[in-house]
Amino acid sequence: MALSLTPLFSGSSGNAILICSERTKILVDAGVSGKRLEQALLSIGENIRDIKGILITHEHSDHIQGAGILSRKHDIPVYATEPTWLACGDKLGSVHSRLTRIISKNAFYIDDLLIEPYDIPHDAADPVGYCVSRGTRKVAVATDLGHFSKTVEYRLHACDLVLLEANHDSEMLAAGKYPYELKQRIKSRHGHLSNEDAADAALRLAAAGVSSILLGHLSKENNLEQLAFRTVTDTLLQGGITPGRDISLGLAFRDRVTGVFSIK
Repeated sequence: MALSLTPLFSGSSGNAILICSERTKILVDAGVSGKRLEQALLSIGENIRDIKGILITHEHSDHIQGAGILSRKHDIPVYATEPTWLACGDKLGSVHSRLTRIISKNAFYIDDLLIEPYDIPHDAADPVGYCVSRGTRKVAVATDLGHFSKTVEYRLHACDLVLLEANHDSEMLAAGKYPYELKQRIKSRHGHLSNEDAADAALRLAAAGVSSILLGHLSKENNLEQLAFRTVTDTLLQGGITPGRDISLGLAFRDRVTGVFSIK
């Protein structure tokens, strides 16, 4: 049974990931305006009215900006843990009680999709990543990671495709214009993965049998697409893993739809 993952937006300025089976479509995060999300879906032949749920990873604005308006406009349920709901406060606006889904870290279904939330190390109230599966096929969203913990790694071992954070280049961050406190937050163990961190994580995932990795959540100010891709490619090659032969490696674009990645 086919399963697909489509990065609609993946970067520090906004995140929204479409995951589909043959009959069920969901969003992981909705961190750009509702209008932009609707247009992005239409550009790949999808309709916002077909979305069965919005899964929220955490309360930062680049992950929730459009969730409330889309829920109100199109009657879409919104899923988040209770601490995340509380931390969202009025950022979402009012979400109708019949569309509010308070989740735990236990697996649950949205129609034929099995959703598995898992803890991630990030500076938010109760941040989670998501594994989504249909039958034997599984994909995962693994961004906003301060470090690539053994716990996160274990949750991703059975995945066919992982959207993995490669947020910043360490040298660009150090030399950039961000204030000291923000730089410290980004590179902390509850901040974001650097390209080097992503490369190490990709090597571990490849060794565990993950067949496809997309690098995402790239910073506009502190990273370059070609730099992230080259850093991870070089590390994989040094580890005896050849992208394009042993593993599929790609990039999720910051501000436009990347493409549909299908697992069959």
